[in-house]
Amino acid sequence: MSTWLLAGLGNPGPEYERTRHNVGFMIADELARRARASFSAPRGMRASVAETVISAAGVGVPPGDKLVLTKPRTFMNESGQAVGKLASFFKVPPDHVIIAHDEIDLEFGQLRAKFGGGDNGHNGLKSVRAHLRTGDFYRVRFGVGRPTGHHAAAGYVLDRFPASMREDLAVEVQRAADACETLMTEGLPATQNKFNS
Repeated sequence: MSTWLLAGLGNPGPEYERTRHNVGFMIADELARRARASFSAPRGMRASVAETVISAAGVGVPPGDKLVLTKPRTFMNESGQAVGKLASFFKVPPDHVIIAHDEIDLEFGQLRAKFGGGDNGHNGLKSVRAHLRTGDFYRVRFGVGRPTGHHAAAGYVLDRFPASMREDLAVEVQRAADACETLMTEGLPATQNKFNS
């Protein structure tokens, strides 16, 4: 049995809930809900953490590999502090780390699972790369689209999803959680075949 670490990226605090930048938190919350796992805040970890298992039957179904779900309690650009500490504490190698995050270069409704690569200007990924000392980890990229007109990308990702998108958002978050499950149970090629768009 091995251990997986899945970090959903976002910003802590009620003012950032349901924003585009926090879709990683939403994905981690959905996986915890499926497993009936509760988040706690272990001392010194700078993260909310929930522990469960992942097997071919899904999240929370034993017997299977251990799964550590986390939502860093730092701001986005320091996400790697929590990811690095947890990876070290649970002895998770980078190739068993999954980062779920927002991606402005993908339209809403598009998902991409990949291994390795650059950070593409995403400060959360940049921090994770720095603290893991490698870019060789998995990413599940959740499309939030680019802003139109003169709206700056930094402000756009901190905006909440419009109320009109709430139902679609719930569906897409579930699909992203499905992709994370598939990645851990069936591997990257199967995940890309099923979910990459």
